[in-house]
Amino acid sequence: MAPKLCALCSTNKAILKRPKTGQQVCKDCFFYVFETEVHHTITRAGLFKPGDKVAIGASGGKDSTVLAHVLKTLNERYNYGLILFLLSIDEGITGYRDDSLETVKRNQQQYDMPLKILSYDELYGWTMDAIVSQVGRKNNCTFCGVFRRQALDRGAAMLNVDHIVTGHNADDIAETVLMNIMRGDIARLGRCTSIVTEGEDTIKRSKPFKYAYEKEIVMYAYFKKLDYFSTECIYSPDAYRGHARTFLKELEAARPSAIIDIIHSGEAFEIREEVKAGQKSQQTCKRCGYMSSNDLCKACTLLEGLERGMAGSGITERERKKLDAEGRAPENLRTIPFYRRSTRTPGPEVPIVVEAQVDPAMITDHYRPYTAE
Repeated sequence: MAPKLCALCSTNKAILKRPKTGQQVCKDCFFYVFETEVHHTITRAGLFKPGDKVAIGASGGKDSTVLAHVLKTLNERYNYGLILFLLSIDEGITGYRDDSLETVKRNQQQYDMPLKILSYDELYGWTMDAIVSQVGRKNNCTFCGVFRRQALDRGAAMLNVDHIVTGHNADDIAETVLMNIMRGDIARLGRCTSIVTEGEDTIKRSKPFKYAYEKEIVMYAYFKKLDYFSTECIYSPDAYRGHARTFLKELEAARPSAIIDIIHSGEAFEIREEVKAGQKSQQTCKRCGYMSSNDLCKACTLLEGLERGMAGSGITERERKKLDAEGRAPENLRTIPFYRRSTRTPGPEVPIVVEAQVDPAMITDHYRPYTAE
């Protein structure tokens, strides 16, 4: 039996079947159509303009590694005129993120892009290892998601870039649509399917892989022999997203177009005016200055809960009233320079001096007033 030829070029032998379309294609044609589809996503949405400084959220995993490779390729092929950077966030997960960052450092050399690494410990005084030891594994992804989003904005500001791109793929977005539906959070459906959002100081954030299937990203990385870190986060198996992912894979097995169909359904949702009216306007966090819909941003709320030993849900209104009765409400906090001991992280102690709001009653274990040497 003669080998089946590529459905696109009709010349080379077909060696793979595209999960997205079912076409049997050769390796070269697969590379070209995958890259061209991402290019069309970028141009239709008008994501970039010449001269843009773009930070690629780089974790060392398959999505961000393929994104870095494809963006570099398209930037040169179509003359986008972009200045590309790699921006990595070190969550402080021993045996996972410390290893994956070694991959990012190799990617820096392979793709010849400047690299900036910013850590949770540096920004917040907490590593994910320390957070999980206090809150357990049930809700830890909430902390990580909130902290990472803000950390990316902070890192982008340090790099003075105009735009952040992340490796979120079609599967990720479809999972988020399902999660919002299962949680009854209809107001988020329009935002979660948007290809472009705005972060701190109007830094754009976008998803060039919005319509790219995860399986095809894996195939691209495999056949291109890209250097990426494949181990899953040690804290993610217990995440709520895992249930949506399992359900989505079952749907995809029965109907491969289910992923794109779910994204289009999320895009088609129209939010009623009364729901829009109930959404809070953006303001500035009174503690850290980050954008927020409340007096404190979500990150500061979670951090306050961690420091007070009420990390399950941050500081709720009920808990604030209790603290107020004890004379420990947020408005009673003092803004002072303090010396934080890195006792939560392994290795030698690394002193960090910052100025922040601290409850006088909390200046005990991890905090003590700073005195210049």
